[in-house]
Amino acid sequence: MARLTDILQWCDQTLKTSEFRDYAPNGLQIEGSQEVNKILCAVTASQEAIDAAIAQKADLLLVHHGYFWKGEPYPITGMRGKRIKTLIQNNISLVAFHLPLDSHPTLGNNAAISDLLGLEHLEALDPSERHPVGNIGYLPEALSPEAFRNYLAERLNTQVLHLPAEKLSVQKIGFCTGAAQDFITKAAVQGCDAYISGEVSERTYYEAQELDVHYYACGHHATERYGVQRLGQALAEQFALEYHYHELNNPV
Repeated sequence: MARLTDILQWCDQTLKTSEFRDYAPNGLQIEGSQEVNKILCAVTASQEAIDAAIAQKADLLLVHHGYFWKGEPYPITGMRGKRIKTLIQNNISLVAFHLPLDSHPTLGNNAAISDLLGLEHLEALDPSERHPVGNIGYLPEALSPEAFRNYLAERLNTQVLHLPAEKLSVQKIGFCTGAAQDFITKAAVQGCDAYISGEVSERTYYEAQELDVHYYACGHHATERYGVQRLGQALAEQFALEYHYHELNNPV
């Protein structure tokens, strides 16, 4: 058993949350039980994730995508109201970490992608960032664009959309999980052969061609399901807690 305040303090210190300007609050969003025995992790605080936390008798729901995003309406009604009401009624705390969990060098989504793909010699996609949310890495050997697409699909266990460029091989890879398709311009500036993110826009098709950077859309959910698992496992080890990851099977 651990105190909620101790868990939050450890997360804030480990993820350096105060050093990020984000689109939503990082840390505790809905307060529930002050004592935590079991954590359930999921990418997004959907109703399915909340119901899974209840079924698992979790005291804390840990997610990457929580609530109260910049620009959202203030009234807590409808779908969001139901979610929050369910959490409160079941005394479950909601804890969310967004950019800090993308950026962390060992627990983060980008770190996990790098490890899964075996990328080497990591550097920042944007050298001006204090805590880079995107990175560049190198494949041990160059691959054809088609072979790299198949490698991505296998390693990330996801459907991959490839928007081709003219380069005949790829080795220097830029990547940023989630909805960071517009960072393809940063990848081009840094001389990347290819760029990976989760989502894709109509304009990305032309940008890949004109910037000569192969673009691979691997799914927002699929690229961001690793950070919460790594953080959940770290918390379980740090505080001797029970931990469970719930896969939401979101194809987007």
